[in-house]
Amino acid sequence: MRLHDSAPATGARKRRKRIGCGESSGHGKTSCRGHKGQLARTGGAIRPGFEGGQMPMHRRLPKKGFNNTMFRDKIEVVNVGSLNAFDDGAVVTEAALRERGIINRTCDAVKVLGNGDLTKKLTVQIGLVSASAKEKIEKAGGTITSAS
Repeated sequence: MRLHDSAPATGARKRRKRIGCGESSGHGKTSCRGHKGQLARTGGAIRPGFEGGQMPMHRRLPKKGFNNTMFRDKIEVVNVGSLNAFDDGAVVTEAALRERGIINRTCDAVKVLGNGDLTKKLTVQIGLVSASAKEKIEKAGGTITSAS
């Protein structure tokens, strides 16, 4: 086998549809758009959900529920196991977590959860701490103080 003998497998490369290139192409005259009408015109796209002037489904159905996603607090989660990145006796604050790269997104609050094991004695100065995380931090000899 030589370099000039190599070729893609049969049917692997499909030829693109050349629209509007004469009658013999099979896609001439109307260029696969049918005859006249809105969809045959340039820019004749119909927006999603349009039902030909009939009252659309999203307006026929009643409004229901309340959505607070725009105004809810964004809480960044940190597990107890990831606090082992700090040295023994260190003070853990939101700024310290950002400095270590444990959290990097913008948020309104940081919460410590109890997933993992803590082996170091730390002083945690974060406002939100779950009950299981509090238990593990205190079991390791650490303390939890309110965020200042």
